[in-house]
Amino acid sequence: MERTESELIRQSWSAVSRSPLEHGTVLFARLFALEPSLLPLFQYNGCQFSSPEDCLSSPEFLDHIRKVMLVIDTAVTNMEDLSSLEEYLSGLGRKHRAVGVRLSSFSTVGESLLYMLEKCLGSDFTPATRTAWSQLYGAVVQAMSRGWDGE
Repeated sequence: MERTESELIRQSWSAVSRSPLEHGTVLFARLFALEPSLLPLFQYNGCQFSSPEDCLSSPEFLDHIRKVMLVIDTAVTNMEDLSSLEEYLSGLGRKHRAVGVRLSSFSTVGESLLYMLEKCLGSDFTPATRTAWSQLYGAVVQAMSRGWDGE
């Protein structure tokens, strides 16, 4: 990552990370709107959610949102050396594969991430910021995709 791209990501993330649960909820609401077939993958105690709203208000799912926002935070913190997260991210990929997530769904997650950033940052979400985030997210997904290798 170039220095200016890193700065754009850090600046924009500092605004988002002040209220991760609120912004993470925006991300997942968008994700379920774009790809409703993902909703049944989220089950707790053998119960399926009847609607995205049920899911987004459940304590177990809010915990998942916190974890996802923490992964993004970790990627932002280590973006100059993402290779140090290689093992962690491919393990995360394996976990997602094990519960039935398709690798292709991560492009929808990426769209949802950009949507959330745009909603949070408004006019501060410039084309340059969008590009920087797209590159970072692409690198994270590439590392996670190693969890699908060998299928």
